[in-house]
Amino acid sequence: MAVAINHAFVAISRGLARRPFAESASATLGDALPCPALLVRRIGGGGGGGVAVPCSGVRVRGRGRGRGRGRGSEWRRRGAMGVPEARVGSARVGEAKELAAELCKHFYNQGWVSGTGGSITLKVLEPDVDVQERLIVMAPSGVQKERMLPEDMYVMSSDGTVLSAPSAKGPPHKPPKCSECCPLFIKAYQMRNAGAVIHSHGLESCLATMINPTAKEFRITHMEMIKGITGHGYYDELVIPIIENSAREYELTDALSAAIEAYPKATAVLVRNHGIYIWGDSWISAKTQAECYHYLFDAALKLHQLGLDPADPKHGPLTRTQALPQASASKGATSKNVFVLDIEGTTTPISFVTEVLFPYAKENVGNYLRSTYNNAETLHDIRLLRDQVHEDLRNQVPGATEIPTESAGIDAVIAALEENVQAMIKADRKVTALKELQGHIWRVGYENGELKGVVFDDVPDALAEWHARGTKTYIYSSGSREAQKLIFGNTNFGDLRVYLSGFFDTTIGNKREPRSYKEIYLTVGVDHPSCITFATDVLAEAVAAKEAGLQAVLLLRPGNAPLPPDHGFRTVKSLLEL
Repeated sequence: MAVAINHAFVAISRGLARRPFAESASATLGDALPCPALLVRRIGGGGGGGVAVPCSGVRVRGRGRGRGRGRGSEWRRRGAMGVPEARVGSARVGEAKELAAELCKHFYNQGWVSGTGGSITLKVLEPDVDVQERLIVMAPSGVQKERMLPEDMYVMSSDGTVLSAPSAKGPPHKPPKCSECCPLFIKAYQMRNAGAVIHSHGLESCLATMINPTAKEFRITHMEMIKGITGHGYYDELVIPIIENSAREYELTDALSAAIEAYPKATAVLVRNHGIYIWGDSWISAKTQAECYHYLFDAALKLHQLGLDPADPKHGPLTRTQALPQASASKGATSKNVFVLDIEGTTTPISFVTEVLFPYAKENVGNYLRSTYNNAETLHDIRLLRDQVHEDLRNQVPGATEIPTESAGIDAVIAALEENVQAMIKADRKVTALKELQGHIWRVGYENGELKGVVFDDVPDALAEWHARGTKTYIYSSGSREAQKLIFGNTNFGDLRVYLSGFFDTTIGNKREPRSYKEIYLTVGVDHPSCITFATDVLAEAVAAKEAGLQAVLLLRPGNAPLPPDHGFRTVKSLLEL
């Protein structure tokens, strides 16, 4: 098949071979063509100058202008990357194209894909093929979504290689062009094993990111439609990461990848002043969640208009949040530096964790598992614990006990789970399975008024001062993100979450490994790791952060373990000293 590339393109990475294509000539690409959104072209004169930008697209040439026949059909018969023609032209691919066109019309009527924005992609339903390897159907760019037809769709391999491109229609239609969303869609497929991905420009999704212009997360709880989001229930706090917008869609790929990795429970990523990416294990799941997300955004906006907090379980008054943006604006430009804080021994006394939180979880684990055993969240916790115990038994970890199968009965399973959890708590294990379950047990305690978060006296003032001058603050703790939010949302000084831009836990990595801090650096958006100050009471964590290029500070708090005299780090007794 002869494929015309309108502009010469080059590899982005320095040193890779450049293969320019003549402006007026067609280039035969053998078996496969990468997604146009993944190609770049260089604009400018000779000598290697110019700027790399996405390729303007591909055009299928064949017999007759714009008809896509002749040699083009021969290329389709051969297929690409070893994909048989019968598979690319199968009835299932045709059905997927028809479905994509139908969904585009539906989403247009919803206001999600009008004008310049929005798109949809879905995996072809191939029961005999692993989901990761299934063919992809993707809507093009530049076609009126309400007039989309099945033949307008691209067909791709699982890595984004174009197997079948739509034919040009002639004026006034523009040549077919693959969506700039393509690399972002592929990331969602690869990182979340998605079956479909929707990109919406719905107005409510844009406005939701501006409720707090500095927030890195959208939060809402105690709303009926939260049940429609995979892995969530009515009582859960729904958290959606927010990334910053860019002039070109493909430039969002790295930020989207970092957000997906940092928020393993999320099924969506918001783009500030832009829209949202939503994925599900099928087109039905993605569509259902998209409808629920837009409903929840609209609900949050209306709650804010009423002066109520969507992240408050009781949706109480939003007095503090309303005042803070004014204080922030009065301080001038936003700081380029970032604080990342540990909790235990840094913002919160160690005694609160060891003498209040741990005993509460230890005493209530059995009752919690019994009362919520058939809850989807608890079943997920049990699966995590089974996996952890299986690994512990293989590694001969002391205290690990075999968990029987469900056939042994609920009581036997819960007894074994409780025994393992008790052993993990006693050993102060920093494993995700334990931390997730503890967070869910503590949530009940906070909701019942049996628990109250505790922070040192200097913490509220420091957080408020940093927030007022535009400095972002994140939390990084071995406790789950939910447990972190519960502490700061229910402190002896009130709800302090409004001062925080995000939360990291062990899903991003072990706190004693430098790579974890490198991931945080890539996520928070500063120019250099040295722009981040990490405050902790643990020397090994400070060493790891320093190896990653961060500035590390050790807190000297009552009850903290003594430090060796030659540790080499700055020490402070209060966050106000930073």
